[in-house]
Amino acid sequence: MNERDLFKKYDVPAPRYTSYPTVPYWTDHPSTEQWIQELKKSFAETQMTWSMYLHIPFCESLCTFCGCNTSITKDHNRELPYKNIILKEFQTYLQKVPEMREKRLKQIHFGGGTPTFLSAEVLKALVSQIFSEIKKDQNHFEGSIEVDPRRTNREQLKVLAELGFNRVSMGVQDFDPEVQRLVNRIQPQEQTAGITKIARELGYTSVNYDLIYGLPKQTNASIKQTAELTVEMRPDRIALYSFALVPWIKPAQKLFKDEELPAGDAKRELYEISRDILMKAGYLEIGMDHFALADDPLAIADKDKRLHRNFMGYTEERTEVLLGLGVSAISETPGCFHQNEKALPVYERRVEASEIPTFRGHLLSTEDRVRREQILKLMTLWEVELESDAQAKDVREFLSQLEKDRLIEFHGRKLKLTEIGKPFLRNACMALDQRLRGQAPLTKVFSQSV
Repeated sequence: MNERDLFKKYDVPAPRYTSYPTVPYWTDHPSTEQWIQELKKSFAETQMTWSMYLHIPFCESLCTFCGCNTSITKDHNRELPYKNIILKEFQTYLQKVPEMREKRLKQIHFGGGTPTFLSAEVLKALVSQIFSEIKKDQNHFEGSIEVDPRRTNREQLKVLAELGFNRVSMGVQDFDPEVQRLVNRIQPQEQTAGITKIARELGYTSVNYDLIYGLPKQTNASIKQTAELTVEMRPDRIALYSFALVPWIKPAQKLFKDEELPAGDAKRELYEISRDILMKAGYLEIGMDHFALADDPLAIADKDKRLHRNFMGYTEERTEVLLGLGVSAISETPGCFHQNEKALPVYERRVEASEIPTFRGHLLSTEDRVRREQILKLMTLWEVELESDAQAKDVREFLSQLEKDRLIEFHGRKLKLTEIGKPFLRNACMALDQRLRGQAPLTKVFSQSV
C-alpha cells in the first residue's frame, strides 16, 4: 500500500495524548478536598521538584484556528484584577498545602491566550510575588512564556529575563499573507524576526516557533516558503502542529470552507515538505511534532531517552507535580488530574471566596497509571514493553492492520513504531487506551489523526 493510501486508511479521530486518561474520559471526579490531599501527598515526597503553569486567557483579537480557552478584549484595565485573582488563588493553595513552600520549583510556564497581553509592570509584580513565596531550583530552573509577536515588546521580555526566564515561544503559524488573512492573524515576518532578535539580545537561551500545517489555503509552495523563512531565523526549537479542526468546540472554525482545508494525504504532505527543509537545515525531529537543534536541551533529552510529555507538549524535564493557576488551567500529580473553572466569571467568583475553583478532574486507578506510563513511553520513545502476554496478544490483535501495513513491529512483548509508521503514532496509542476502546465517543470529540 502506498503512502497516500495509508494516510486515507488511518486518518481517523484520535486523541493527542497529552494526558491519560484523555480529558473526555475523566471519571471519578475528585472533590476539592480529595485534590488537596493528592497535592499534599505528592509534596510530602522527599527530593521532589514541581512545575507551575499560569493561564492568561486574554487576546485582543480572535485567531480563528485557535482551540484554546480565550477571552477576547482590548480592555487592558482587566490586567490588574486578573493578576490579583491569580495571586489570591496561589495564596489559597499555600494556605492549604504549606509543604509547597519547601519544595523546589523547577519550571514555570505562561500560556494563553496571550500572556503578553499583560504589561511589563503587571508581569513583574505577578512573578515577583510568586517567587517571594517559594523556592526556585538553583541547579536548573526554566522560565518560559508564550508570546504573540504582535503584542510583545522589549520591556516585557526584559523584566522576565531579570526574573530568570530563559525561554520564549512565539506563535507564528504561517508566514503566507493569504493564510494569515483567513485565520485572522496578520503578522509580517519582520515582527517575528524583531522579537526573536530582542529575546536573544536579552539572553534567552531558547526561542521556539509554533507553526501549524493544515490551515486554510495552505499549499505546498506556501508551506515551503514558511519553512524556509523559519530556517533563516534559526529558532532553537520548532513545534509543527497539525491543525486540529474541531468546529463543534470552536465555532469560529465554521468559517473555513471544506475545499480550503488540506486533508488526509494532502495535509500530511505539508508536514513532510516542512520536515525535509528543517532536517536539511540541521534540526532533529523530536517526538510527534517537535524539532530542535542538536545542542538544544530537548534534543539532548531525546537522545538520552529522558523526553517527557504533558499538557504543554514535549519537555526535557519530568516533575511530580504540575500546578495550574488561572481560568481553565489543568494540574496533575501522579494520582490525580484537576482542572479549574472554565468560565472566567465563575472562576473569579470562586477564587474571591477563597475556594480552589475545581471544575473537574480524575483520580487515576492502578490500571490508569500503568496505561499512562505505557502511552508516555510510546509517545516519547516510539516503543513500549507491554506488561503481559495477554496485553501483547490484545494489542497485536487491535493493531493487526498496522502490523500488516508494516507500520509497527512486535519483538516479544515490545511494540515498536517503524520509520514509516511514525506518522501513525496516535493510531498506535489507541491500542493502549482502554477507556477509549471500552466506550467509543457518541459524538465528535477528537481531531483527525493525520
